[in-house]
Formats: sequence, C-alpha cells, structure tokens
Amino acid sequence: MKLEHIGLWTKDLEAMKDFYVTHFKMSSNEKYVNEVKGFSSYFLTFESGTRIELMHRADIKEALGERGQISGMAHMAFSLGSVTAVIELTERSREMGLKIIGEPRTTGDGYFESVIEDPEGNWIELTA
Repeated sequence: MKLEHIGLWTKDLEAMKDFYVTHFKMSSNEKYVNEVKGFSSYFLTFESGTRIELMHRADIKEALGERGQISGMAHMAFSLGSVTAVIELTERSREMGLKIIGEPRTTGDGYFESVIEDPEGNWIELTA
C-alpha cells in the first residue's frame, strides 16, 4: 500500500499550481475542468511519483483558524534529502515572502526540518 495523492482545495488554482511546480520542481498534467460541477483541478507529481491534487470550486468554504492548528490535516512533509537543501529552500521561501512557521532545526524526534506556508496558508514541513 502507498499514499496515492493528497487533495487540496484552492482559492487560486493557477497561482497554487505555479507555486508547487516552481518551488518543488513538480510536473503538472493538463487542467481538468468539469463545467457542470464548476470544478477544475491539476495533478502535480514529484519525481518520486507522489502526487498532489489541487482542486477549485467556487462554493468551497474557507477553513476557520490557522491551518496547522485546526482539526484535520496539519501539514505535508517533503523530504529534500539534506540539511543544506532544507536551509536553502527555507531561505528561498523567505525571500519570496512566504511565512516561515518554524525555522530550520533538529526536532525532539530527530528530524532536521523547517516549516513554511504555501501561498494559501497550508503548512509544509521541509525535512532533510
């Protein structure tokens, strides 16, 4: 068994697709549109094959509270492969004006990580 994909509702589908493709070097399929349901989506794929589905529908309500601090999904974790990569991507995120939730550090359970927000406030752990 494996995790096939994670689905995220988005307010700005195109901006979120551009962010993940650029920031994490993911590839994107062609946009899927279901005009009857007012639904559109992209599947974004890491080199490893893991995927994220970005979805948009105008009637989806905004979550109340800070994303990583409400019931439900708290964060996604992306393994970057090295401490240096975590530090570099954290700094690049800061330069882009993204919110840094947790500075690079070794956690109590032994991970070297930082935590950033994507443009819509979803928390992403960057791990070594």
